[in-house]
Amino acid sequence: MAAHSYDDAPPTRAAQPYDDSPRTRAAQPMPGHGEPPPRRSRARQDPRTVSNQETMVSDAPRRSRRKGSGEPPEPPGPPTKKDGGRGGWRRFIPNWKIVVAGVVVFAAGIFGMIMVAYANTEVPTEAQADATAQQTTIYYSDKKSVIARLGMKRESVELNQMAESVQDAAIGIENPSFYEDSGISIPGMVRSLYMTATGQQLQGASTITQQMARGYFDGLSQDVSIKRKVSEIFVAVKLDDTMSKEEILKTYLNTVNFGRAYGIQAAAKAYFGKKATAANLTPEQSAYLAARIQRPNWEADDPGLRWRFNEVIKNMAKYWPDKYGQLPQTAKFPKAIKYTADDLGGDKGYMVKLVLDELEQRGVTEDMIKQNGYKIVTTFDRKLMAAAKEAVKSQTKGMDTEFHAGLAAVEPKTGRVVAFYGGDDYLTDPWNEPFQSTKQAASAFKPYVLAAWLNAGYSLKSFVPGNQTVPEKLPGQQPGGIKNSHNVGPAVDVVKATAESVNTAFVSMAFKLPGQLDDVKNLVEAAGFNQQRMEQDIEEHHFQFAIGSALVTPVEQAAGYAMFANGGKYIRHHVVETVKLNDGTLAYPELKTPKRVISEGAAADSTVAMQAVLTSGTARGKGLGNRPAAGKTGTNNDEKEAWFVGYTPQVSAAVGFYREECRTKSGKVVKPRHSNCPVYPSDNPESKANKRYSPAKPYTTAREVSLQFEGAGPPTLVWQRFMQLAHEGKEIEQFPARADEGQPENIVPSPAPKPTETETPDNPFDSGDNPFDDEGQPDQECLIPPCGNGNNGNDNGNDNGNSDVTIDDPNGDPAAPQTADDAGVAGPGSAPEPRSSRGLPFANKPEGQ
Repeated sequence: MAAHSYDDAPPTRAAQPYDDSPRTRAAQPMPGHGEPPPRRSRARQDPRTVSNQETMVSDAPRRSRRKGSGEPPEPPGPPTKKDGGRGGWRRFIPNWKIVVAGVVVFAAGIFGMIMVAYANTEVPTEAQADATAQQTTIYYSDKKSVIARLGMKRESVELNQMAESVQDAAIGIENPSFYEDSGISIPGMVRSLYMTATGQQLQGASTITQQMARGYFDGLSQDVSIKRKVSEIFVAVKLDDTMSKEEILKTYLNTVNFGRAYGIQAAAKAYFGKKATAANLTPEQSAYLAARIQRPNWEADDPGLRWRFNEVIKNMAKYWPDKYGQLPQTAKFPKAIKYTADDLGGDKGYMVKLVLDELEQRGVTEDMIKQNGYKIVTTFDRKLMAAAKEAVKSQTKGMDTEFHAGLAAVEPKTGRVVAFYGGDDYLTDPWNEPFQSTKQAASAFKPYVLAAWLNAGYSLKSFVPGNQTVPEKLPGQQPGGIKNSHNVGPAVDVVKATAESVNTAFVSMAFKLPGQLDDVKNLVEAAGFNQQRMEQDIEEHHFQFAIGSALVTPVEQAAGYAMFANGGKYIRHHVVETVKLNDGTLAYPELKTPKRVISEGAAADSTVAMQAVLTSGTARGKGLGNRPAAGKTGTNNDEKEAWFVGYTPQVSAAVGFYREECRTKSGKVVKPRHSNCPVYPSDNPESKANKRYSPAKPYTTAREVSLQFEGAGPPTLVWQRFMQLAHEGKEIEQFPARADEGQPENIVPSPAPKPTETETPDNPFDSGDNPFDDEGQPDQECLIPPCGNGNNGNDNGNDNGNSDVTIDDPNGDPAAPQTADDAGVAGPGSAPEPRSSRGLPFANKPEGQ
């Protein structure tokens, strides 16, 4: 390109309103020219007004604006600032002013959030259930002897009932600044937060106020978390404002865990004996208990506990030298008493379970019992409980463990269960025989038919069938009908029918009632028997119901017969007398409302008939001497179950026996373990032989077999022995006189009197001839076969040794339930299931099977 001349100055642009006064720059000589070019204005030019020449110049490389000597311009260097500038990594560091401002804003935000959280934190008002839970004590009927204690061992006391050394020991080791701080300790709080965040939490750093808040009030969880710790701090500060230090300390010492017990009062007794209290603890004992707060599960002489004990002693001397200055030199590590947990072995477990079950029916749960510190007085007489066991053992001592016996005794005027025998040891065999085993009542059920008969307006003087039922064919019966075990003639009066347990008489009496079996069913249900079992038995066994095919328990029988002793009034049997709070307030009263089931006259006449059982009938000679008593024997088919139920005006008792064999699938007989059929072949849980079996597929199952004795045997002897013990020291009370209510209702014609027969005395129990005695009877004392008359142990099948007895009806169904003392019960239905082998305590047994 041709060179252009710069001789002429370029035209200047008109001044712009935003331009300052133009400043000229020093001229710089161009290469190859001796003179510098004319000065140019720095003002921007409108490209639309410049010449072509200038446009071409502008396309060339721009000249440097620096002053120089005419040398070519150097490339531009790095940018610099007036203060020298910061390059590299330093440019990422914020200015200190920004840092300070950020910290202030952040702190203000955190503080604001803390204040908002603190303001929104509510002071808890509800205590945790566990924090106020107090141990419940269950007593015998004497209100003094303890059966068991349930729940947490705690007994709250006032601060002035706590030794000063206890208060000092706890404060000295847990929170020395307790009386000065505001509920929190900043150093301790930081340490606790750190240990919580790192997951250590091996030792507490909370103040006593914080510990109390966490352990007492509801709403603060026990989770190991920052959130819980912060909430705990806020609550502690607020509690310090709303509660006095004394109140905080009292609450703390009444709720803190000491290992064997909660609260200082219960802990004093748990470690130093029944006579120890929070008020009489020594400084050494106080230090021992305070040392346990950190780790309650320490053993009584753990080395760690000894070290902690010494630390407590040092702190007590440090903070209260005037009181404990010499303690480090004189203190000896206390010796705690041997720990014994509440044992439910023996008969205690049976009693406790009955109490829990009964109160649950009244809406009092087990949790409530374990937390509310009740004082529960039961109906169990301690002496009579021992008597029940002694009476049963007097007959079962030489028997195999296949034999099972249950006894229950009820006080007629109150319905209280005063005694029972349920088993030897609740821990090994929790099945409670008199309350859980349902067995056929057999002839021991007949008095309820008698009561319905008398209550319907019929009298004891009525004559009823002695050889066959009337009508001969009853609804639902099998071919052959219902027979007796012995011949009593075509007609007997109701007293002799009861004494001799005549089947045909009671079935015919039930048929003659206005409502037939419904009258009997309604009566026994009103007397406390299970409605479902009664209805099911009538459906299955029809009129056999009248002679005891229904399933009952011994306690139901004892309570049912108590109705006769109580003038016809029934009171539901129960085991709880009263439930009181710790302060003596009655929480739940005794339920003993009487209900009339039969008339007084019917009750009195029923008793007359059952007295004959012991004087001239199936249990002759097994009475209580000159003390009036009444009762009834019962034995079912094949002598699988045997009963005696009887009463005096003061006590009604029922005794039942049955026997079970444990058999494998192949038929092998195996001995029971603790009265239970083995679920596994080996006692060793690791045995390979056990792997094939389970509770659902047990090694053996129970099968009920013959007892080889009847109701007049061991059951009556157990009853007799128990009643003798139960009436020791009691006055002899008489039964009401015979009422002779109602009108005779002869189902069959009365027998013609014999000309030579003497007149029957008015009192059948006087020294004259007994009109109900059968001549030629064998020895009545033969109870357990074989007997001298060669009857192979059947005792002639009628509980009293009458001759010419046939137990089983040859024409009847061998599967039908029968009564051995009365034999020949016919009809469809199934026999009751044996007591099952139990894998778990108190498994519900299906009723009516």
